[in-house]
Amino acid sequence: MAKSCFVLTNTVQKMSINILTKRQQEILSYLKDSQRKTGIMPSTRELQHFFGFASQTAAMSHLRALEKKGVIQRLPGKARAVAFPDELDREEILDIPIYGRIAAGYGDDTVPEKEGCLSIDIRSLGITRTARTFALKVRGESMVDAHICDGDLVIMEFREPRHGDIVAALIDGETTLKRFLVEKGKAFLHAENKKFPDLIPARELIIQGVLVALLRQAA
Repeated sequence: MAKSCFVLTNTVQKMSINILTKRQQEILSYLKDSQRKTGIMPSTRELQHFFGFASQTAAMSHLRALEKKGVIQRLPGKARAVAFPDELDREEILDIPIYGRIAAGYGDDTVPEKEGCLSIDIRSLGITRTARTFALKVRGESMVDAHICDGDLVIMEFREPRHGDIVAALIDGETTLKRFLVEKGKAFLHAENKKFPDLIPARELIIQGVLVALLRQAA
């Protein structure tokens, strides 16, 4: 039989906490305290011993009652675990580093430095938790026709670029944000602004990241 774990749910907990019995409130507090101290959900045997229940079945009955009232959620297939409301929300939040500014104009030979972190919702941006991501602040107007403006924040992923991707690139020792194009087997960088020329590498073209999202501060 598959074992289960229990997860505290945010919305229902706030609605149902007042109708829990005294014993159920004690069990809920024990689950929270145990998770805070050990990082895992106590087993039914530990629950049995702590409260002096006659059997593990009795402990399980109390957990099922809490589940029925919407305070915890059983997750089949796992031995034991617990997550609290803020942690459930946090599962979809990823902290990524912000590495200074990148030129959306002519190349810039400055090396980006870390300027802090950005918390992003990976569900809304379609980014996996395992993706290698970072953020850059945009400086310049060479990508305005792609709706990337000075002051925007771009989210980049470390991966191989495809034809047409917008990339952060190191071209002949200078960094820039441009569209990556390949024609007749040769790669170059294209600006999305007619005032700026294409950049054709003389020695090297190293792709540092591929654009996966754009963030703009509201006016």
